[in-house]
Amino acid sequence: MTTSLHLGSAVTAAFLASLVEAVEALTIVLAVAIVRGWRPAGFGALAGIVVLAMIVVALGPLLDHVPINLLQLTIGILLSLFGLRWLRKSILRAAGIIALHDEATAFASETAELREEERRHEPHLDWLAGLASFKAVLLEGLEVVFIVIAVSAGRGVLIPVSVAALAACLLIAAAGFVVHRPLARIPENVLKFAVGVMLSAFGLFWTGEGFGVAWPGSDLAILAFIGLFLATGLAAVALLKSRGAVLSS
Repeated sequence: MTTSLHLGSAVTAAFLASLVEAVEALTIVLAVAIVRGWRPAGFGALAGIVVLAMIVVALGPLLDHVPINLLQLTIGILLSLFGLRWLRKSILRAAGIIALHDEATAFASETAELREEERRHEPHLDWLAGLASFKAVLLEGLEVVFIVIAVSAGRGVLIPVSVAALAACLLIAAAGFVVHRPLARIPENVLKFAVGVMLSAFGLFWTGEGFGVAWPGSDLAILAFIGLFLATGLAAVALLKSRGAVLSS
């Protein structure tokens, strides 16, 4: 029961987080393709994937030599910081404190920057465009890898969680190839809110595990933490909206 619960939660968190990261990477890759063509965009993205795979292959075996409690504690703290950062931004966006992230706007901004780079440099310098594509895939991919490792560490669910993350990335890549535009209709802030809640819950769970805490119900505690962060996040949104309404009246 608890193993199935952890597997389901980990797979869901990895899939949703990978969707968000893949959309952000796709936005930059498409911008590069529009400005300089698919060759530098494709080569840059492929190079990013290759380097990312090399990093995974190199670091994977090292994790087996790290004491499990130290690994859980380190991942728990980092995952908490990662999740709370996403959750904080999502709360502020949902409350209207900061603007919603718009992939169409980001696409237009990235395209404008690339065109400006093109004007300032020789037109044949496609490597600049390829580098932008490479960095996007590598950096967003590293975040996906970190989330996959974090939510599956010590539970023997690395393969299904990795498959879920890969499926999300392939889904976004296929959609981007078909529509040739940023996937602006995906409710990214909703996804980030959900991912922030789940990553924060996993972070708290793993931090406790690292300190040797025996959570009541074992993996069932993850559900309680998800409920806690979800309720807190929704309450924060409502509170900030009410304060904003009072200030504007």
